[in-house]
Amino acid sequence: MWTLVLNCGSSSVKVALLEPDTGAVAVTGLAERLGTAGAALRLDVSGERRVVDLGGGSYPAAFAALLAGLDELGLRAQVQAIGHRVVHGGEAFSVPATITPEVLDAIRACSALAPLHNPANVAGIEAAQQAFPALPQVAVFDTAFHQTMPEVAYRYAVPEAWYRQHGVRRYGFHGTSHAWVAQEAARMLGRPLTELNLVTAHLGNGCSVCAVQGGRSVDTSMGLTPLEGLVMGTRSGDVDPGLHDFIARQAGLSLDQVTAALNRESGLLGLSGLASDVRELEAAAGRGHAGARLALDVFVYRLAQAVAGMAVALGQVDALVFTGGIGENSVTVRAATLARLGVLGAGVDDDANARAVRGTPGVISAPGRLTTLVVNTDEERMIARETARALEAGA
Repeated sequence: MWTLVLNCGSSSVKVALLEPDTGAVAVTGLAERLGTAGAALRLDVSGERRVVDLGGGSYPAAFAALLAGLDELGLRAQVQAIGHRVVHGGEAFSVPATITPEVLDAIRACSALAPLHNPANVAGIEAAQQAFPALPQVAVFDTAFHQTMPEVAYRYAVPEAWYRQHGVRRYGFHGTSHAWVAQEAARMLGRPLTELNLVTAHLGNGCSVCAVQGGRSVDTSMGLTPLEGLVMGTRSGDVDPGLHDFIARQAGLSLDQVTAALNRESGLLGLSGLASDVRELEAAAGRGHAGARLALDVFVYRLAQAVAGMAVALGQVDALVFTGGIGENSVTVRAATLARLGVLGAGVDDDANARAVRGTPGVISAPGRLTTLVVNTDEERMIARETARALEAGA
């Protein structure tokens, strides 16, 4: 079943038309800078790129251009379903859901938990419904995979009323990626997923680790929002909650300004004073840039701590899995992380680690050490699969 996968952000829409069983991809695309004079849609087909100027348009203009592009390519008739990435489903959704007015209202109700993401997801869904009114559409939630976490893992030690009345708990994110790479790791190892205890590390501009026991999430590093946990590209990860009040008073900032700085000016960027991209930081560190070296060292230290912490949830770790832009490509980050994880019996095979870049997955651990793999994530294909399953199940 050819499925159109849509990932709608505040000013962009990522697009992929693919067949979930085979992984065949007919077209990929990106509409970006929506609502600005530079708004444009890029479609990539068989190595060729087509760019359409959207004239400052937003979601409706992007979807109209997408429809026209699919018609021109003779692909519109192949689209049989649409799968939407939705960031936050709260406690309402533990599995993907066919989009109905009630489901859309529930997604809107989660907007307070993801104010930067869910409103954009809703706007994209509404535009897609107008563009493809006859097609079934499914919401696939980043948070759903983590709804199997036990209460001891998802509850904060805060007043009970905060949880009961306002939903203050740990939800976790990157669920589609963690689920995909866990399945792929089991396939690569030739073992049933139900028998494995895995720690999966999704490392990109956003980063999180997850403890996957028998294919189910039992703990993860992100929490109420995607700000909790690891050091990320521009996000701080874990900080003392008292920091907000302290820096607001000392620097004369509002709560919104502090939160914005922790999301957009912190992490690797904040520590290095240079960049949020690990590739740039590795190059700068090689030239002796102290801030870049510090940022990478802190990133690795916090990552190793989090991986070791996931072992508590699992009891034992059968394998560690790296994925995401950093996880799939940074030989240095992987090696440095494994060097800090001797407590788990980790050790790197330098030659295998060096080969596992640019889309080449594989085992990178030294013989006799904790099995460690690099696995390419494929969130679009996972969303397409989940969309097909939801429709088959009548969810």
